[in-house]
Formats: sequence, C-alpha cells, structure tokens
Amino acid sequence: MTSENYSKIALRTKATSKFNELTRLARHFIGLLVVGVLIGLACLPLNLVDRIQEWLFGFLPTRGQANWTLIGVLIALAPLVIMPVLLLLQRGPWRAGSGSGIPSTMNALEDPSLMPQAMNTTSTVQRGLLWSIATSAMFPLGREGPVVEFGAAVARASQKRWPNWMPSLTERQMVAIGGGAGLAGGFNTPLLGVVFMLEELTAEYSIVTIWPALVVCVAAAGFSNLGGQPIFGLGLINVFAPEREQLLLAIPIGIAAGVVGGFFNRGLVWATSYLAPIVRQRPLRTGLFLGGGLSLLALLSWGTSTADGEALVKQLLDQGLPELGSEHSEWNSGLLSIWITVVRVIGPMLALAPGVPGGLIDPSLTFGAVLGYTVCAVIGFSTQIGVGLGLAAGLSGATQLPLVSIIFSWRLVGDQELFAGACLTAVIAAYTGRLVCRTPVYHGLANLQRAPRR
Repeated sequence: MTSENYSKIALRTKATSKFNELTRLARHFIGLLVVGVLIGLACLPLNLVDRIQEWLFGFLPTRGQANWTLIGVLIALAPLVIMPVLLLLQRGPWRAGSGSGIPSTMNALEDPSLMPQAMNTTSTVQRGLLWSIATSAMFPLGREGPVVEFGAAVARASQKRWPNWMPSLTERQMVAIGGGAGLAGGFNTPLLGVVFMLEELTAEYSIVTIWPALVVCVAAAGFSNLGGQPIFGLGLINVFAPEREQLLLAIPIGIAAGVVGGFFNRGLVWATSYLAPIVRQRPLRTGLFLGGGLSLLALLSWGTSTADGEALVKQLLDQGLPELGSEHSEWNSGLLSIWITVVRVIGPMLALAPGVPGGLIDPSLTFGAVLGYTVCAVIGFSTQIGVGLGLAAGLSGATQLPLVSIIFSWRLVGDQELFAGACLTAVIAAYTGRLVCRTPVYHGLANLQRAPRR
C-alpha cells in the first residue's frame, strides 16, 4: 500500500471520527432539549393553577376602604375546610405526596438509594394534586417544592428511558439538573434554575453540569411560560437611586429581613418537627386548628395573609399599603405594615409545617418586600426601591441563598439600577439569617425527613 493510500485512509478515518463526534454532540444536545421541554410541560399545569390565586385575590378587601363580600368571606374561610381534608389525605391514601419536595430531592441526591422512592410517579403526582388543592384554597405558600420534584422526576425518568442520548451525565447530575429546570419552568427564569442547582442542590460549580443545565432550563422555561412568571412579573421600578444611597439602604433592610428570615427558618423547622407526630395521630383535629388559624389571619388582615404574596407585592408597587379605616396617619401605616409582616410570616408557617406541599420562596419574597417598604417609608425614601431591595433580602434571609435571591428579585422587579443594592442587601440578609439559624431551611427540613419518626 502506497503512502498516498495511507493518507487517504487516515483522512477518511479522521473525517469519520469528527462526524461521529458531531453526531454524538447533536444527539446529546437534542436529548437535553427534549428533557427541558418535558419538564416545562410538566410544570405548565402547576403554573396555570397558580394563576387562580391572583384571580381570587381580587375578591378580598386588600386595597383598603373595601368591605368584605360573601365571596371574600368564603375565600377566607376555605382553609378551615380544606386543611383537614389535606391532612386526612396525607395520612391516608396520598401519604407519599406530603412535604415540600425539595428536601426529599436533596436527600436522594445525597443517598442515591433513595432515588426510586423520592422520584416515583405516584408521589410526584400526589404532591402536585395536594399543592393544587391548597393553592386553590388560597394557602400562603409558593410552588418551588412541587416544581423542583417534577423536574427531577422527569429528568430521571427521561435518562432511564433514553440512556444513550445523555451518556456523559450521571443519574445524580441529571436529577440535580432536572430539579433546577423545574424551578426555571415554574418561574420562567432559566438562570435561576441553574444557580439554584449549583448553590443548593449540588454545591458543585462544574462545567460538566452548568452547560447542560443551561440548555435544559432554557427549554423548560420556554415551554412553561404560558402560565409561568412573565419577565418583570411584579412590575418595573423607574426610580433613580445612586449606588451610594442603595448601599446605605441595604444595611437596615438586609438586617431586618435577615432577622425575620432567620426566625422564619427556625420557626418553620421547629413547627414541622413538633407537628409531625400530632398530624399522624390526630389529622382532623389538627387540620381544623391550623385551618382555623389561617382563616382567622385572613379575616384579621383584610385578606393580605392569603395566597403566595405576588399579588400583594404588585399592590405595594402600584398603590402602597391599603388605607384602612377613616383615619390614616403615619403611625397607623407603621402598625399596619408591621401587622402585615407578622401575618405573612405566621401564615406560611401554619400552611407548610403540617407537611402540605408547597414552597417558601414566594412567602419570603413577600415579607421581605413589606419590610423594605416599611423601612423606606419610615426614613422618607422611595418605597418602590424598598420593595425591590426587600425582595432579595427576604428570600436571602430565609434560605441563605444570596445568589438565587439576587437573580430572582432582579427578574421579578425590573431595574438594573438596583443591582448593587440588591447584592449587598442579599449578602447582609444571608449573614444575619445565619446568625439567627445556622442551618439553612431546606437542609433543616431534609434533616427532619432523614430522622426516625417519633
């Protein structure tokens, strides 16, 4: 064989090798896109259910000077009926669907032997149905728990079904990517899903997972945004604030939200641990007590304690706090703001502690926004800026995830001028929250799931 023939064979072999590599990469990319689309479609029903809350919120007298209507009273009393039903279902036929969904996903990532139980279809569907019922009854909880588990379960099932399409990713990596993509699909925020995966689910900053996660999260967000969170979903802040003023505001807002978020973290974990055996033994009585508490808070707060809080934050940005009563003064406004903050902390604890599926991202954003609004109202600064910085501070104080908080708050309230203030506020709130409670909230709840039942 001549040297010319050897050269032709070598070139042909090299071309074949490149073609095979391109084919492998294309198949891998298409596989990731398909997984993202499937996760987005799985999250779509939950996003559509979430829209019910905003519609029902309009029947409540939250805007001030409005009277309770019959529909509004029925909405406020819904938890009194629904909570016992949910706890009976969680104790009986839908036992596998109780809990947030994120702690079980985290435990499965830590111990792969738990994957089949944590990601099975039955528990995933049951958790979604329980959350949908609670959301329709205006429970004050978010949706990141179910959507994270939906994403993780779909990603794992897809890899099991088509293993040759994603050969470079392990089961653990695929589940973590899917969990982040579920969050991206639930809130139409692709970068949020990637950062949540890195900051909370894996704590590993690796290119091996970052690039695939970006593809999956973008696809998931794109196919779930029919009912998901639109860009700048809570509004736009068009108030100019120099960075020096933002950084000064970040200190009181970050400390206040960090303290409240830390106590919210500690209180939720303690209440979950305390109520677990009581709910198993007396679900009906416990459900009536907790549901009655949620209904009472709704009636005493003019409905502001209900729902996930997004509609309330929109109201703060557009109109400020409601003017309740015949006399409206700065003193009354201050007391009202404190009261709304209290009910926005207690309400989610009553809803989540007994194991009702849901999330704490939206509740944390809400009490942070109210705190930021209050701080700026007291010192005579723009309350819109207080809401923007408070969103990041509340979430960071409760979860101790500053990067997630910065990205999410920036996505919800659009104004890049606030970026410096949001960064410092989130960091201060995270440090302050850790001083109050050393263990981040999702890790605390995951530890409770691993602990033997009493």
